[in-house]
Amino acid sequence: MKRLLLILSFALLASATNASERNAAPSELLASFGRAQFVEHCASCHGMKGRGDGPAATSLKIAPADLTRIATRRDGIFPDGDIAAIIDGRTEVAAHGSRAMPVWGRDFSARLGEDDIGDQLTRGRVLILVEYLKTIQR
Repeated sequence: MKRLLLILSFALLASATNASERNAAPSELLASFGRAQFVEHCASCHGMKGRGDGPAATSLKIAPADLTRIATRRDGIFPDGDIAAIIDGRTEVAAHGSRAMPVWGRDFSARLGEDDIGDQLTRGRVLILVEYLKTIQR
């Protein structure tokens, strides 16, 4: 997993367009990319700050979770694997209950390819979102 994050961070660093992005530490670049992914894919329901108050939240039957309290709800532990499985969604997660959110793993793999490399890139995007969610915990 760490190898994949390292590969993705180098790919992101290589694609950085301005000097401040090129001089950013890999962790800062990953956080920036994670935030961009969150805004693009999650904020409409979970809100810009991840508190479950996005513009689409009121139209949903099940209210979006406050993602800033994941660790709080789990006695201070952030469960990386569980959160990755929920975001990915391609594997049924019984504890998550009904599948009320998009299956991002399927969506990402459709864009990136469904071969081994596409699957690794999909898992990398999910992990980048997981890493971002860790940064917004209260």
